[in-house]
Amino acid sequence: MDTLSYKTISANKATAQKTWVVVDAQGKSLGRVASLIASRLRGKHKPNFTPHADCGDNVIVINAAEVSLSGSKMETKQYIRYTGYPGGQRFSTPALELAKHPERVLETAVRGMLPKNRLGRALFRNMHVFAGAEHTHEAQQPVTINA
Repeated sequence: MDTLSYKTISANKATAQKTWVVVDAQGKSLGRVASLIASRLRGKHKPNFTPHADCGDNVIVINAAEVSLSGSKMETKQYIRYTGYPGGQRFSTPALELAKHPERVLETAVRGMLPKNRLGRALFRNMHVFAGAEHTHEAQQPVTINA
């Protein structure tokens, strides 16, 4: 048997077959839909997954404003940010964020599930979140997947 025929295939940016997918977040749990999106962005659903390469899909998320949180997390969960000034620590809840910037809740959840390095930042740019049911990426002919 020729052992050289069994080589491990390592994908890179040029050989990755990236597709466009649409995920509808309406009525879905925040963590469950975020983990699905993070896995798709990373490319873990593909047989040629390579940990150090951007081989995941481009993900379009619609209805991000209608994502759900279980229990009392809508009021008790806190997002903490810092303005950079003394005494500039600011707190927010998912209810306030959904009212002002509905995309940020899902973006924050997915960003926390991606690697904390330059690959994670590049993968995050492959996600496009929309608060409503309409999106601007019809030209890419995305495939709808159910979460």
